[in-house]
Amino acid sequence: MPFELGLDFGCRDFGGSPFNEKKILVLEEQQYRYQIALSDLAGSDIEAHEGKYEVAIRKVRNWITTLGVSIQIGADKVSGQYEDFRGWHYEELDKAGFSPEDIADSPTGELIDAMTEWVSRGCPRS
Repeated sequence: MPFELGLDFGCRDFGGSPFNEKKILVLEEQQYRYQIALSDLAGSDIEAHEGKYEVAIRKVRNWITTLGVSIQIGADKVSGQYEDFRGWHYEELDKAGFSPEDIADSPTGELIDAMTEWVSRGCPRS
């Protein structure tokens, strides 16, 4: 999403208050792949997640702590909860007649709605 990232940096650099205090974490699958499309990021810290959500969760969790936010939960626990959600979500969509391909291609908005529902139900396991 180079375009959206550019907008974020533009807001931070030229948007004035409160945007000039914007903190940005850039995640990429491979450490230096961003250089193909975003050479302007050279010198920025880019966190590579290797295509693994567990690594991305750890990178985001640890980055949040650099902002002075105390997080009382480890990345492994968050990953475990995400696994619980994924199992529950898959079963719910399977019961509703979705194919595995449909489930894998769930739109972001529907996924967020499902996460909200899952939490409101007490985070049930599948």
